[in-house]
Amino acid sequence: MSKRGSEPGGELQGLGRDLRAAVRGDVDLSVTARALHTMDASNYRRVPAAVVAPRDADDVAAALAVCRERHVPVVARGAGTSIAGQATGAGVVLDFTRHLRRITALDPEARTAVVQPGVVLDDLRAAAAPHGLTFGPDPSTHNRCTLGGMVGNNSCGSHSVAYGTTADNVHELSVIDGRGGTHRLGQDWRGAPEGLRALVESRLELLRTGYPDLPRRISGYALDALLPERGPDLARAFCGSEGTLGVLTEATVRLVDAPRARALAVLGYADESAAAEAAPGLLPYGPLTVEGMAADLVRGAEGLPRGGAWLFVETGGASPAEARARAGDLVRAADALDAVVVDDPARQRALWRVREDASGTATRMPDEADGSPGGEAWPGWEDCAVPPARLAPYLRDFRALLADHGLRGTPYGHFGDGCVHVRVDFDLISRDGVARFRRFSEEVADLVVAHGGSLSGEHGDGQARAELLPKMYGRELVGVFERVKDLWDPAGLLNPGMLVRPAPLDADLRFAPLPREPVDVAFGYPHDGGDFSAAVRRCVGVAKCRTAAPGSPTDVMCPSFRVTGEEEHSTRGRAHLLHEMLAGEVVTDGWRSTEVRDALDLCLSCKGCRSDCPVGVDMATYKAEFLHHHYAGRRRPAAHYSMGWLPRWLRAVAVTRTAPLVNALARVRPLAALGKRLGGIDARRAVPEVAPRTFRRWWRTRHRAGTAAGPRAVLWPDTFTDHLSPEVGEAAVRVMEAAGIAVELPPPGVCCGLTYVSTGQLDRARAVLRGTLERMAPLVDAGVPVVVLEPSCAAALRSDLTELLGDDPRAHRLAAAVRTFAQAVEELAPAWQPPRVDRPVTGQTHCHQHAVLGDAAERRLRAKAGLTGELTGGCCGLAGNFGFERGHHEVSVACAEEQLLPAVREARREGRGEAVVLADGFSCRTQLDQLAGVRGRHLAEVLAEALGKA
Repeated sequence: MSKRGSEPGGELQGLGRDLRAAVRGDVDLSVTARALHTMDASNYRRVPAAVVAPRDADDVAAALAVCRERHVPVVARGAGTSIAGQATGAGVVLDFTRHLRRITALDPEARTAVVQPGVVLDDLRAAAAPHGLTFGPDPSTHNRCTLGGMVGNNSCGSHSVAYGTTADNVHELSVIDGRGGTHRLGQDWRGAPEGLRALVESRLELLRTGYPDLPRRISGYALDALLPERGPDLARAFCGSEGTLGVLTEATVRLVDAPRARALAVLGYADESAAAEAAPGLLPYGPLTVEGMAADLVRGAEGLPRGGAWLFVETGGASPAEARARAGDLVRAADALDAVVVDDPARQRALWRVREDASGTATRMPDEADGSPGGEAWPGWEDCAVPPARLAPYLRDFRALLADHGLRGTPYGHFGDGCVHVRVDFDLISRDGVARFRRFSEEVADLVVAHGGSLSGEHGDGQARAELLPKMYGRELVGVFERVKDLWDPAGLLNPGMLVRPAPLDADLRFAPLPREPVDVAFGYPHDGGDFSAAVRRCVGVAKCRTAAPGSPTDVMCPSFRVTGEEEHSTRGRAHLLHEMLAGEVVTDGWRSTEVRDALDLCLSCKGCRSDCPVGVDMATYKAEFLHHHYAGRRRPAAHYSMGWLPRWLRAVAVTRTAPLVNALARVRPLAALGKRLGGIDARRAVPEVAPRTFRRWWRTRHRAGTAAGPRAVLWPDTFTDHLSPEVGEAAVRVMEAAGIAVELPPPGVCCGLTYVSTGQLDRARAVLRGTLERMAPLVDAGVPVVVLEPSCAAALRSDLTELLGDDPRAHRLAAAVRTFAQAVEELAPAWQPPRVDRPVTGQTHCHQHAVLGDAAERRLRAKAGLTGELTGGCCGLAGNFGFERGHHEVSVACAEEQLLPAVREARREGRGEAVVLADGFSCRTQLDQLAGVRGRHLAEVLAEALGKA
């Protein structure tokens, strides 16, 4: 584990001392902890004084007592995915995700569950599933959001047309108020703070007339839940109070029947207005969801029917046939332009992923027509709701208002409930941009109210909308909200600045402390206008990286977080630390920061976030950039020299032909131990043997030019193939020539620079790559494709090359020429039929292949050869130099144990001993060999072996 940053001095030391004396849980005042919790998924930023992870309700009470004594505010926090700013605070942050995450009871007969506030929604759903039950509300963040956060925000999700909001599914709540009093809230007045009933009964007329009637009204306090004619429901009224009235310590929630089968009808309409007009008419058919999105949000319409906008309408049933029949009824009634009904669970998940990723995808506008980067887009008017029948005219007016302000946004969301999500390309950096953000917010609030809507339909008011609540409720009712707040929290310490007596909506913006001019960096960041700050700003905090399991079987992100469970080891956590490094307020050492270095230390540079993060955060690149600056003019870790310079060392071995000697010395334990110690290599790692004969030497001395007179291809002799596994290169030559491809090798001295990039030696990487471009220019200019067998090297040439040498046209030509083995075979020999292997496969898709190159061609080639089955996602954990470096062994092994090694063991248990273990990456093969004693093989090796048997 990395060491967290140092603690501040002065008054905070006294706070820390008192908290540690009172609380059995974790108390952290370090730079790292405070920096990690400055932001949630909103536009806002506050620097906390301390982060406390309580172990139980007594710890919560003790922490609150210390804060009352010291007049320190408190904010309760779950996954930190709130979009209105309510999970940020300047005092003590209570982090419930570390310890308070148990499901303490689940009663299938009563259909209830008792949960602690840090329970992740998907964990509750998994526990309820064996009983045929589920928790109805399901926000798109369902695999990381917590029940405590859902109660605080009164969260809803895509199934709210069937199951309602969290408030509709809560039975009882245990809370601690601002005075330290404990309350058990249910469906009566028991547990109410003194004076609340009298206040409500004195304002009955206002409470009966002051709330709009619509399904997604989340704004303000739900005091109408206390009206006598409804039967006072304190638990319902507390939901959506955003931690301003009390701190939740336990919840008893209701469970509902989970449909045994589901079908998804995707309905295509000419435009957004047509889809919005159609949505209310589908509600009488009892759908589980009615979700809408327009074409300007979709990056490719694969699997979607014709149209410019779509409704995703899910139906349930006791059987697949019943669910599909209901979906068919919907389609016939929908009057859609086109439609498709999907009952295959895998295809449903793929389509739902388009919708669930929208909160991140919508933050990046499409690139402009001239090829320049698209704009950034932000929350701020994220989730208003209007009566469903008013949705179409509201959207038309909203689009017109955007145009009036010269803004762009992409509405989507819960059309069946009239709730719209949208990210808008606000300029939240310049003074004029922030002023326009305020003006637009005020005008759109008027627009929502004019349509009879709620300023918040899902995510709460927080700081983003609370200032505007008088427009919706009037000053008198907002005054009642303030009196309710005072009854629960008279000192105003619980999440101040939120919901009542709010901070201005344009204060505390997260980008205010960032540098106004681009910082000097090595990479080009072409998709961020060359601005490293803009690259870091990509992370909007939706926390898809904070999941205990991959979102889909092919996902990679974020292996280090799934091993450690620590926020600082998530992609979001690292991005927030880099943000704070640039801000310079909490992390004050800039590029020399030890806090950022330590958080990045366990980043495997797997690049999984590049593809799996909805906004394309590329932490591997950011890590390389940071290491480049951090060690500039300083001694580097030994591993940067031993493994970062691996191409240089292996070339020296090849030139001197000393591979047998090197291998012999490596087998002498004392010498090997000394070498690993000096090289920064973990003592438990075996050093791979160097091939006695390199691939290039085989080519020169053994290879006979084939008779293939077909298309030319350059086979790239990467460091790993050339020096450590030449058999892969030899196999690729045999297969490609059998397919009629004329293979040739590039001149000596070419290198992708991967090991220099991954260790942040970017000056050296650029020098190496410039030399490569000089040597490759004639071949690339001739249009010859370049086949790279090692996925990490192919990814480096495809992406890192152009980001480091983007001003050199040759770099772009070489990157465009790069092909994987399967891509080359498919492209250059489309009619060739590979030999039939007819065996199942297991193993793992290389993480860089997944993130940068894609594996569609590999899948097709495997299918042609009769190689059946799927490879796992994730990362093998060795990840080049990472798993060899001292201090990384436990994490490396744990990453392999997440997906790769269990998949191989499962193949053995199921009697699939004939299964081929595929691993195109040298690191993956090495990890399999060292941890499981299994020989993984490149696809080229498998096909070459089959050729020999044909």
